[in-house]
Amino acid sequence: MNNASSALKVAAGIFLTIALITIVVILFISAQEATKTAQNNFSDIQTELSQASFTVYDGTSISGSQVTNALRKFRDKDQFGILVKTGKNRGGQWYGNSLYISDMMDEKYGSVINVNKREGELGNTMQESSNEYVNPSGKFKASIIKDRSNVVRGLVFEQ
Repeated sequence: MNNASSALKVAAGIFLTIALITIVVILFISAQEATKTAQNNFSDIQTELSQASFTVYDGTSISGSQVTNALRKFRDKDQFGILVKTGKNRGGQWYGNSLYISDMMDEKYGSVINVNKREGELGNTMQESSNEYVNPSGKFKASIIKDRSNVVRGLVFEQ
């Protein structure tokens, strides 16, 4: 009787240990999945925040002074270009990097042509005699150029 009681206690202990290990493994696996989900959500939020500064230029109408402010803010950004088309300069002038732009079903995609080549002189946008002059009170239609990875690569301002 004593041996049977000891055997039952050992069996119960082994059973409880296996149950505890199983519970810990299940919790660990679900915690890993929750961590992966949280990392993906955090990555999405981070991408949205990094692109949020460009949403004001997505298909909006802005003034010439806002165009020059955008030039000051973004022209030194890596792998980024800004095209300004004025009434005097219909072909436009690139600032920062120039982009190759392709139209695909009402979507514009762009890629930097030469990362090491920087273009445009900001001072010319303030000289009325220059073809690159941006009238501060002029109206410009703004649009965003993204690459195939959905990263903003440039802005286009057309008067």
